[in-house]
Amino acid sequence: MISNLEQTFRWFGPNDPVTLAGIRQTGATGIVNALHQIPAGDVWSLDEINQRNKIINDAGLNWSVVESVNIHESIKTAASQRDEYIEKYIVTLKNLSAAGIKTVCYNFMPVLDWTRTNLDFRLPNNASALRYHAPAVAAFDLYILEREGAYNDFTAEQQQAAKAYLDSISPETKQLLINTIMAGLPGTDDVFTIKEFKGHLDKYANTDAAALKANLAYFLKAIMPDAEELGIKMCIHPDDPPFPILGLPRVVSTEKDLQDVVNAAPSPSNGLTFCTGSLGARGDNDLPGIVSRLGEHIHFLHLRNVQREPDGSFYEADHLNGSNDMYAVMKNVILEQKRRLDSGRDDIAIPMRPDHGHKLLDDFNYNTYPGYSIVGRLKGLAELRGLELGIKRSLNLDL
Repeated sequence: MISNLEQTFRWFGPNDPVTLAGIRQTGATGIVNALHQIPAGDVWSLDEINQRNKIINDAGLNWSVVESVNIHESIKTAASQRDEYIEKYIVTLKNLSAAGIKTVCYNFMPVLDWTRTNLDFRLPNNASALRYHAPAVAAFDLYILEREGAYNDFTAEQQQAAKAYLDSISPETKQLLINTIMAGLPGTDDVFTIKEFKGHLDKYANTDAAALKANLAYFLKAIMPDAEELGIKMCIHPDDPPFPILGLPRVVSTEKDLQDVVNAAPSPSNGLTFCTGSLGARGDNDLPGIVSRLGEHIHFLHLRNVQREPDGSFYEADHLNGSNDMYAVMKNVILEQKRRLDSGRDDIAIPMRPDHGHKLLDDFNYNTYPGYSIVGRLKGLAELRGLELGIKRSLNLDL
């Protein structure tokens, strides 16, 4: 019998309007959590980890995955303090391992962890979704941020669409756009000012994609010996969106990028977070194929769908509907589980969480983090759970 995927739910801590008691009722058994109150680069003490772990355990749940132990910008830019911050990162890994938490999701996106332009995009049924509107991002970059060199990154047609968009919105909508783009840090309500963001961009003036990828490889080579000894599974999250934005390079956006990550520091501890939404925002990413070819390195699954639009825009679709073939993805995940079982691996029940649910029904009564309402994710989890069971039965793998 192949174990079911471990059903997990992201929780942002004691201040999250979504409660652990509510999460338990969804059927999830695992929690995906982080100590968001600790600034990037600071050590997570064993005491703080144990305190959070106790809260989760007392609710009848297990802290299955850390998402994320954020990486300090000095590591990403190869600043003089990077070795100091890498050592602190390793101390945090040691403390997590001592607490029995062995799967750590992280990303290597410069400055912003994710970017959207609309946090309340209404679908035909009036559900609320997240959206990335390419002309709005171009308008922000060209005419609000006024980034030097931005015009070189957009075609004449894209510039015209950006100007038309900017001319069509009110001052209030313009300010909302600024606040939305500048708030790309999960677990916080912090919003950069334009001046602050330009300061962060300046730090990357000499860091192109090749340099950023080299800095990622340096980080991986430095931490993997300890991670492997500790039994920690590191799983990098793809870029969201998976292409350069606002002059910032992105280096975890394609299958080749993912292969480069695992090749940079070969180790059972050096793995991937397979996010169907992030990777699926690019039409040239073959999601089922990536699972087939790189499945042995997948330590964590983010399952969501997006609807791509011709101009590079996309919005969060229903989990089983959208531009990506979730049936084919799930089938290949299950076949990867079978390969693991047949080869004697013990990590068959890969942690999986429904990502970025719509706001539905009672969700509108709570001020949850964007994409992390409970009813929308409950719907997604139920759909994914049913898809998994159906495929396993059809393959005679659920006996």
